[in-house]
Amino acid sequence: MKRLLFIVCLFAFTNAYTQNTFQAVIKDAHTKEPLIGATAVLEGTSTGASADLNGLVTISNIPNGKQIIVFSFVGYETHKDTFEFPLSSNQQVIIFLEGGEEMEEVIITATRSSRTIEEIPTRIEFLGAEELEEKAVMNSTNIAMLLRESTGIQMQQTSANSANQSIRIQGLGGRYTQILKDGFPLFGGFSSGLSIMQIPPLDLKQVEVIKGSASTLYGGGAIAGLINLVTKKPADDEPELSIMLNQTSAMGTTANGFYAQKFNKTGFSLYVSGNRQEPYDPNKDGFSDIPQVRSITLNSKFFWYPNDSTTLWLGINTTLEDRIGGDILVIDGKPDSLHTFTEQNLSKRFSTQLAFDKTFKNAAQLSFRNSISYFDREINIPNYRFQGNQIASFSETTYALEKEKTHWIFGANLFIDNFKENPLSNPSVRDYQNITVGGFTQNTWDMNPKLAIESGLRTDYNTNYGTFVLPRISLLFKPNKKLSGRLGGGMGYKLPTIFTEEAEALTFRNILPIDRNTVKAENSVGGNFDINYKTIIGNKMTFSINQLFFYTQLNNALVLSQNIANETYFFENANGTIDSRGFESNVKLTYGDFKLFLQYAFIDAKLNYANINDQKPLTPKHNAGAVLVFEQHSKWRIGFETYYTGQQFLSDYTQTRDYWIVGLMVLRELKYFSLFLNFENFLDTRQSRYQEIVQPPTNNPTFAEIWAPTDGFVVNGGFIWKLFAGEEHH
Repeated sequence: MKRLLFIVCLFAFTNAYTQNTFQAVIKDAHTKEPLIGATAVLEGTSTGASADLNGLVTISNIPNGKQIIVFSFVGYETHKDTFEFPLSSNQQVIIFLEGGEEMEEVIITATRSSRTIEEIPTRIEFLGAEELEEKAVMNSTNIAMLLRESTGIQMQQTSANSANQSIRIQGLGGRYTQILKDGFPLFGGFSSGLSIMQIPPLDLKQVEVIKGSASTLYGGGAIAGLINLVTKKPADDEPELSIMLNQTSAMGTTANGFYAQKFNKTGFSLYVSGNRQEPYDPNKDGFSDIPQVRSITLNSKFFWYPNDSTTLWLGINTTLEDRIGGDILVIDGKPDSLHTFTEQNLSKRFSTQLAFDKTFKNAAQLSFRNSISYFDREINIPNYRFQGNQIASFSETTYALEKEKTHWIFGANLFIDNFKENPLSNPSVRDYQNITVGGFTQNTWDMNPKLAIESGLRTDYNTNYGTFVLPRISLLFKPNKKLSGRLGGGMGYKLPTIFTEEAEALTFRNILPIDRNTVKAENSVGGNFDINYKTIIGNKMTFSINQLFFYTQLNNALVLSQNIANETYFFENANGTIDSRGFESNVKLTYGDFKLFLQYAFIDAKLNYANINDQKPLTPKHNAGAVLVFEQHSKWRIGFETYYTGQQFLSDYTQTRDYWIVGLMVLRELKYFSLFLNFENFLDTRQSRYQEIVQPPTNNPTFAEIWAPTDGFVVNGGFIWKLFAGEEHH
């Protein structure tokens, strides 16, 4: 009897722990293409594997009995299947994954098509929801940080007092980058001032970056590239409500709230952000390195869905801000004869956006866009005041036609930009009005599965500067599953404006109006070429590298010159070119829950005019970065990052030193809450450690050019409360 009982127990034990092998091929449900890197994991365990180049996963050591296997891939809906082991058949299982919410986010809107980022011939960089949340944790006030840490992008601080920053792509000045919000150009001309500092990141769904001329669809201004900020919309499944509170060691407090809900035929979204920043002086020189700020932002959208093929939405945006920097005693209300200097920026920003989209039975789409924006800014410093306002409107109609292998888009638009300066603030009034009418067409042609071409042509007519013809072409080639490349080029132009980085640094003081009789529009020609390679090392590690080469030549560049005799400044066209050339390298490695990002940018931007023939000031040739991320979905996200900035030339062609910035971010996700703590620049790299920023006398100071961080080591922390957040918390 004992022997029989022993045999029964031994059989049961052996049967329970018999190990099985499972094989499956994971494919896209629509294209039937294998999903390289997709994962299959036994639920509740760490036993699993990643798909190889053929989409094949192999899991070993599976016990007998019912087992649930979870199949997942970035951008696809997670799929679960139950299997009884041992399997009745040894045939490979085919698993089809459907594109989920994240896949929808990779649909690029900047090119006006419904293509995913992998299918677009134009080279586009993409920041998705998770990356945006990480950057919002680091800085919930504005989008400067999420742009600064992208390869080849430099955020240049233009004022020691207002802390205003402009964006430079591949070494070209901030005015050559066009910033869009949902495809609307709301931040051009005068309204570009303080724009980066007044765009909070919490209501953004994704950010799309095109480097190089992108003028076919969006007209003048996109010589260096464009940045399209895509905001969140109400989801079909359930409402979204999230609240974020952030506190910094630099005495800054930010509160953000977002709500969106879709009803039967209507929808609504509301975003509110408030920022209270006290003046912060880490180097104790008596002047603020972070100004005092009181700001509020209110963005709302109303949606109407009369039927499945029609959408109409209206957006209303408001930003009010009071920003004051300078002598701490004066900011605190304690001025005296030696302490009198401050710089105050009062700004009001209002805009409306109207969009109508109609899809027809033949998949053609008719779209209409209109925006009206108002921006008012006042600068007050002792014995000087600048005040002006801009009213701008943008209207556009497009018709898109999708065929089996081609996609056409035809469009026309009207852009009116009207700036008026308060004559009491400046006797030499610098008013202007620009009216630009444009027409464009773009074609994307899939020649075969391995080759696609995108070509476009735009013609603009401006009432002050004449006609501009802008051709552009891009080529996408995919020799195999691991390798792809893009080659593209085009032309661009930029209308002259006094609102440049150099003029901002002077608070527009003593700057003469643009002389339309002698000053021409700037124009450019440029191109880029990149190669992308991705593969799997073993069964657990993925590796990808993107290598980009670029070149842009800028002609008739607008430069600020000084008339020493009467101490005024005026703009003129350079008698040569500005050339920007270089390359960007990006590497990504993933292993389990770890991701490693490596980046390097070489930017050689030269001024080839007025016998300068030298590197563009405040433009480092060498920039590098490394980011290591540990991420457990819906649990932990920990990121360690370090960035290197090489030497730069100042305007007097003295050379700065190089520097490093190191940071650490920890985010813990709970069911409805996320807690975060961020250590930014904990090496305390500050320009004031290397030179004096404020030059005496204190009641009439001058300021050094800003080439390094001024705020130093800052700790911030807070929480994000997600009461409703779509499918994430089902």
